[in-house]
Amino acid sequence: MRHKQDSFDDQVGRLAALGEPVRRALYRYVVGQPGAVGREEAAAAVGVAHHTAKFHLDKLETEGLLDTEFSRPPGRTGPGAGRPAKRYRRAGRGVSVSLPARRYDLAGHVMAEAISSASGSGAPVAEALRDAAIAAGRELGGQARARTGRRTGRSSATGAVSEVLAGCGYEPRDDDGTITLANCPFHDLAADYPDLVCGMNIDLVGGVLECATEAKLRARLDPAEGRCCVVLEPDT
Repeated sequence: MRHKQDSFDDQVGRLAALGEPVRRALYRYVVGQPGAVGREEAAAAVGVAHHTAKFHLDKLETEGLLDTEFSRPPGRTGPGAGRPAKRYRRAGRGVSVSLPARRYDLAGHVMAEAISSASGSGAPVAEALRDAAIAAGRELGGQARARTGRRTGRSSATGAVSEVLAGCGYEPRDDDGTITLANCPFHDLAADYPDLVCGMNIDLVGGVLECATEAKLRARLDPAEGRCCVVLEPDT
């Protein structure tokens, strides 16, 4: 299951690239076409010089908003068709930024895994959801363990756990060894389905901690207004 998401800075940088009006117009033109678009076509459609289109299209490629290929325009084949030219199309990756952070993609992956598992095994959906959330947490916990490398000790492990949870949008805050999660990345879902989402949260975070034993933390439910329902506290 895929959980990795580009950093906040990377996502903002990609969206900021569309702040330039000509660049935004070129992007909208390219993604509105059924196939890849050449520079000349894009320049003519937007009404800018070829070199201007080249600069902005290449910038969009660098930012990961457009993918490229080298091919001849449709209908041009044979010896006289010329060399393949660089052509642009919509990138396969998605870009989204929300403040505060929301990770409905992660919730969707966990729930889809649970539904698929329950359909195949006949197990109750609630049980399958718990298993899927724990498995997702363990995968994230593996990332936390990898972050520590050869470093050992509670402090390093706790820092790695916080980094992984921050990457998921939880906004962990350490208060004398107790870590509160200042943001719920599944906020809108939690508002409508609090029991379901809070259960998924504690299972996911608990899965992380299973793989980061040196952090010596345990997760418990402690719902409060304005933050995630899960708190991490020292495991004595």
